[in-house]
Amino acid sequence: MTKNSDCKKFYVIGLNYKKADVVTRSNFSLSKENQKLLLSEAKLQNINSVIILSTCNRIEIMGFAKHPFQLISLLCKYSKGTVEDFAKVSYVYKNSDASEHVIRIATGIDSQILGDYEIVGQLKDAFNLAKQAGTLNAYLERLFNVALHASKETKNKTSLSSGTTTVSYAAIQYIKDHYSKKQPQNILVYGLGDIGQSTARSCSEYLKAHTITVINRTNSVAHDLSKEVAINVAEHDELRDKINDSDIVIVATGAANPTVLSDMIPADKKQLIIDLSIPRNAEPQINELENTNVIDVDVLSKKTKKTIEERKKQIPLAEEIIQKYKSEFYEWLMFRRSTPAINSLKKSLEVIQQDAISTHSKKHQQMNEELLENVTSQMINKIVSKFAMHLKSENTQANQSIKVMKDVFDLETTEN
Repeated sequence: MTKNSDCKKFYVIGLNYKKADVVTRSNFSLSKENQKLLLSEAKLQNINSVIILSTCNRIEIMGFAKHPFQLISLLCKYSKGTVEDFAKVSYVYKNSDASEHVIRIATGIDSQILGDYEIVGQLKDAFNLAKQAGTLNAYLERLFNVALHASKETKNKTSLSSGTTTVSYAAIQYIKDHYSKKQPQNILVYGLGDIGQSTARSCSEYLKAHTITVINRTNSVAHDLSKEVAINVAEHDELRDKINDSDIVIVATGAANPTVLSDMIPADKKQLIIDLSIPRNAEPQINELENTNVIDVDVLSKKTKKTIEERKKQIPLAEEIIQKYKSEFYEWLMFRRSTPAINSLKKSLEVIQQDAISTHSKKHQQMNEELLENVTSQMINKIVSKFAMHLKSENTQANQSIKVMKDVFDLETTEN
């Protein structure tokens, strides 16, 4: 570490879905512009190593500071949150706990939906923004690299991310399982609240072979969504016609009473109705229609609950991977901290070497100085190598060993 971080510790300060509701999280969220301003001010305050992670489920600042309040103050300054509100729902991790926390986030074990790896992309974005702002040091770069490797191994060697975990994605999986091998289907998504928009996006991403159309009572919402994803937009007064044209109708409206009625359903074609609304927005009489298959949230929720239970069984394996990469990170950190002491030891021994050669040269004129220097250099390298191996040993108290060597050889080392 640089001299600027000599008296600083690594902290992670933040709040997440576990204690902070969506309103509180929204108050502390940071826009991209404010994230850039925060990073710039952090540099002005001599807080040179900072990363910001701001998502819908968590807001965190990771960095080196003399006190965590420096990071908390920056968060409150550039968000709508207050220190008082932060204190009620927050957490603060320090040093090794903070580093492990970052690794845990990357593996998906700390996600709101167990095993959700969307956080990995968000971590990469946070890392890249900090890199552009010049607020990364070697410690943070190495930690993020280790965290991403832990994430990859968790995904490859466990089933922590397998199966469906949301009803909207469970709907997509149902379509893939039962309709993806058929000819292209016309899919209608009716209602574009949070669930409807999420479902429409997933349809566009995972059901590319099919034609996706959306309808929403507020038409501007549908058009705004069509600018982001590959979907068609129909007007609300076209609902009956579009239901008639569709093979699959996904209902995600938030009305108190049914919005898709039995007389809207064509009698002469097979049709799948997926009702994601609570209460149900597909009229109950639709269930009685001969050619219509109705799937509701209760059916889909059974799939998601089963998935979560299966994922929980993978937690012990994920924990082993986390500890493995935590140990790897601290082995690197310990070696990095001991490098100045090792280099200083070598210089000190070289001074002793040159003094010895000079003394013997005066006494023994015929002595082969080059041979003596080669032999003693080999001895120095062996001593330094032994010291380095000693510091890397699991049973070594490295700081104490470095202090002893410093006292014995009058080493000049840089504290971390």
